[in-house]
Amino acid sequence: MQKRKLGKSNLQVSALGLGCMGMSFSYGPPKDKQEMSTLLRAAVERGITFFDTAEVYGPFLNEELVGEALAPFRKQVIIATKFGFDLSGSNNRPGAAGLNSRPEHIKEAVEGSLKRLKVAVIDLLYQHRVDPNVPIEDVAGAVKDLIRAGNVKHFGLSEAGVQTIRRAHAVQPLTALQSEYSLWTRTPEKEVIPTLEELGIGFVPYSPLGKGYLTGKIDENTTFDSTDFRSTLPRFTPEALKANQALISLLGSIAQRKRATPAQIALAWLLAQKSWIVPIPGTTKLHRLDENISAVSVDLTPDDLRSIDVAASKITVQGARYPEKLEQMTGR
Repeated sequence: MQKRKLGKSNLQVSALGLGCMGMSFSYGPPKDKQEMSTLLRAAVERGITFFDTAEVYGPFLNEELVGEALAPFRKQVIIATKFGFDLSGSNNRPGAAGLNSRPEHIKEAVEGSLKRLKVAVIDLLYQHRVDPNVPIEDVAGAVKDLIRAGNVKHFGLSEAGVQTIRRAHAVQPLTALQSEYSLWTRTPEKEVIPTLEELGIGFVPYSPLGKGYLTGKIDENTTFDSTDFRSTLPRFTPEALKANQALISLLGSIAQRKRATPAQIALAWLLAQKSWIVPIPGTTKLHRLDENISAVSVDLTPDDLRSIDVAASKITVQGARYPEKLEQMTGR
């Protein structure tokens, strides 16, 4: 597995990470713990060293799973987790919990994450969503204190806007920004990616396969269980799924030419954008893990990338990423 550095931080990780959320949360009921532990260990054996979790996934179940499964490989892996939601009495839905990034809450959250992850230090700690009620300087200051105390190594933000990124970075240098980025969510290209490049911050795209859509396995006839949070997303209504099939056709035609799968083309496209981009596709299946890892070997030439851009520019993606309440939590 190739390695990449996240920005100027010298934090070196596998070129592809593994998003662990879906093992415990969001995409239906939690999966079998034993099976998921086996999958996490299989990822390490295949060269993945970068694992992404958060206290809100479950809540807490995902950190416990990741901590237990990866305990034997602690020296080989980098585990990223997140704080920022108020989990007192929240129900099992992303964003159902209110935000809380008060410094004292951050310290409490980190204490809990350290225990659940079975680690002495958190490799990369993200603020999960920007809290409009707490100045970002206070958040960065709290994480700076945790870094000084030896509880955290690196600081990151998720779904933050460029002004917030700059203000946080001035207090405690950011190692990474995690935001949604893929061929069907290209908003970071306008302002965020140039800012990260200027400041030397790495980029970790989540949902690099469009929550499964870019694999080509989902169409307007796909139904989602009420426990699957895609059932609440405007982009996953039958009308939007049908309207966005042009993107799947584009990926499919390139995949055929390259003897790859649409998912591999979508990931290879992301990897080709910048050398400091590390996508974190999630999966609960071993054959999908292998398929995703093989994307690292797919070589898209400058001509391929140009033709993808030209074709993609003619496609208008239908449907918002999130319902309004969750959308408001992004880009702050």
